[in-house]
Amino acid sequence: MSKVSVLVVDDATFIRDLVKKGLRDNFPGVQIEEAINGRKAQQMLSRQVVDLILCDWEMPEMSGLELLTWCREQDNLKTTPFIMVTSRGDKENVVQAIQAGVSDYIGKPFSNEQLVTKVKKALQRAGKLQALMSSAPPKMLSTGGFANDSLAALTGGKAEVVKTSAPTPAAAAPAAPAAPSAAPAAASKSPAGRGQGQLRLPAGSMACVIKALSLKEALLVVKRTEQLPQVLESAVLDLEQGEAAETARLNGYLHAVAAFEPKPDSEWLQLTFRFVDRDPQKLDYLSRLIARGTAQKHFSPGA
Repeated sequence: MSKVSVLVVDDATFIRDLVKKGLRDNFPGVQIEEAINGRKAQQMLSRQVVDLILCDWEMPEMSGLELLTWCREQDNLKTTPFIMVTSRGDKENVVQAIQAGVSDYIGKPFSNEQLVTKVKKALQRAGKLQALMSSAPPKMLSTGGFANDSLAALTGGKAEVVKTSAPTPAAAAPAAPAAPSAAPAAASKSPAGRGQGQLRLPAGSMACVIKALSLKEALLVVKRTEQLPQVLESAVLDLEQGEAAETARLNGYLHAVAAFEPKPDSEWLQLTFRFVDRDPQKLDYLSRLIARGTAQKHFSPGA
């Protein structure tokens, strides 16, 4: 029986590695190809046949939507399952993708379970699921997210994506549960007058204050909740700044999680969010934000 082949298309190495690991962990017999953008994927698809395409939307040279449109114009790719993996979850973007012939949609950030479910669904429709499932141990199909996987496994040993370093106090989230605040009125105050955003994690969204910002990462402060963010968890940071209310969606992962205050029951958490996007437009947007001095050098919760 021939192997089921999947093409993973994304300009972010970290995201490609997450998808590849999720597929290999759950479907050991799967054959995986990868491309760094739509143009490379187009060249690859002109030479070989694949059973499923998992593709990012925003990429240099050729976007995921452009690749999808091209695929549906090719006789041999008209019915190939094409799943868009992207942070573009707005209604108009979804409609665009549906009109272009997308098979399904996975929003960033995504969990391992969501990825597996979508892949199974797409291949079932294409009549390829039985071939794929024959090599997948049942116990592996219920695997959770990537939060507790090792750094080497997640990145495939590619130092340019995540640089390993000696452990620091910022490498793990505080373990103690949050204690009731002695001053509810003060605790309920949200930081004001500073750069703010929305951090979207697999478990849900949370408002954040941007303490510092660079072209590589953002230092965020969030209100602690029962659901603690996890190191290496994929996420999307929505930034809306300026008089024109410009919005940028930045893909990345949590490089570090630490208590913001020097105590185990700190009400606030400090997160280091590393970007994986290489989109020139997003980098230009970040440059303008930094130039405007949107990110604050000092932060005081409840101020």
